Amino acid sequence: MRPQIVLFGDSITEQSFRFGGWGAALAESYVRKADILNRGYGGYNTKWGLFLLHHLFPLDAPTPPVAATIFFGANDAALLGRTSERQHVPLEEYKENLRRIIQHLKKCSPSILVVLITPPPVDEAGRFEQARSMYGDKAMKLPERTNEVTGEYAKQCVELARELGLPSINLWSKMQETEGWQKKFLSDGLHLTAEGNAIVHQEVVKAFNEAGFSAQKMPYDVPHHSEIDGQNPEKAFQLQCPAV
Repeated sequence: MRPQIVLFGDSITEQSFRFGGWGAALAESYVRKADILNRGYGGYNTKWGLFLLHHLFPLDAPTPPVAATIFFGANDAALLGRTSERQHVPLEEYKENLRRIIQHLKKCSPSILVVLITPPPVDEAGRFEQARSMYGDKAMKLPERTNEVTGEYAKQCVELARELGLPSINLWSKMQETEGWQKKFLSDGLHLTAEGNAIVHQEVVKAFNEAGFSAQKMPYDVPHHSEIDGQNPEKAFQLQCPAV
């Protein structure tokens, strides 16, 4: 059975298997090496994610995941008193929820590799344009998320990773290093373009490689075709498929 890598998060994870998505690209990077499982839930925050832990990651699972990304915060950072306030999670609670998710994963498997990913930056003008296109004059007058507040959530995510000795990807900072990031990396001020997905894929692969979880160093799940003798094929399968 192939090792499993779980992508756990909100809509940015749920959408990651779309054409050009970072999850699909990761599946290609680990093809025949590991199975990439998409466990992204649009609209979810860390508080709601806690209710899924035993359902998605049972403590008695015979083969727990070998690695996981935790990618929440975009919804937690929604502002009180605005249109998306029901998704809001206070800053300190957000950090504690992430800690609880990590603790659960470590109970499932102490050796699991966990990579934390911060929420991306927010293009407030882009969010307003999206709202106008959907609701016209009834669109929100004030932004339901701001880049400044989202940055505070990103800081807490990185800080927790540092406290626990885990790798993290500061997507909020990384994307803003590029001029014109607002339209280059974000399709609606929040979700990712193809270029934005490429950044996430690049950073996840880098984090996995630095943690010693490189796809290049992992064995194929079954023999490569070049190892199969056309006259005596069973010889190549004896080690990895002993039932043959």
